[in-house]
Amino acid sequence: MQILVFATNNPNKAREVEHILGGKYQVKTLKDIGCHEEIEETADTLEGNAQLKARYVKEKYGFDCFSEDTGLEVTALNGAPGVHTARYAGESRDPGANIAMLLKNLEGHDDRSARFRTIITLISGDQEYNIEGICPGRIATQPTGVGGFGYDPVFIPEGYDQTFAELGDDVKNRVSHRALATNQLVELLGKLG
Repeated sequence: MQILVFATNNPNKAREVEHILGGKYQVKTLKDIGCHEEIEETADTLEGNAQLKARYVKEKYGFDCFSEDTGLEVTALNGAPGVHTARYAGESRDPGANIAMLLKNLEGHDDRSARFRTIITLISGDQEYNIEGICPGRIATQPTGVGGFGYDPVFIPEGYDQTFAELGDDVKNRVSHRALATNQLVELLGKLG
């Protein structure tokens, strides 16, 4: 089985991507390749952060790899939390605090439309590729469901009446931003051979 290095320390993301890849690839995380340092996400865009992480792994460890950055972009909040999605309520990256802050900031707004956007940067040899996956939806008025992670309890994807946390992994891994981007990654890897 071909190994893919995913420049992440997030085991939830790694499991989700490996599931989407359908057993075609074994996904290795930063920890798996001996990278224990935190790669700083200092860019002011999702694209920039994805590129920073992939380039770091390629330059320091020599592996072809891919990385991603994902943002929740809420229309009524002018695209926030966006690039600050994971740290919306502070550096602790506490999902419950992030959700609470999001719901508080949306109080009084009728427009609850939002989208999740994932950017994947793949470095293969000396070539760099960027892929985008977008999942439109809306923000629920309160968290529901126990599945998933992050903002899944409050994000309702377009075409559904339940949150990602209620819909479960099978649905999420078909329609999510990360699934759409990862499927494009698989297509690209197939073309690159």
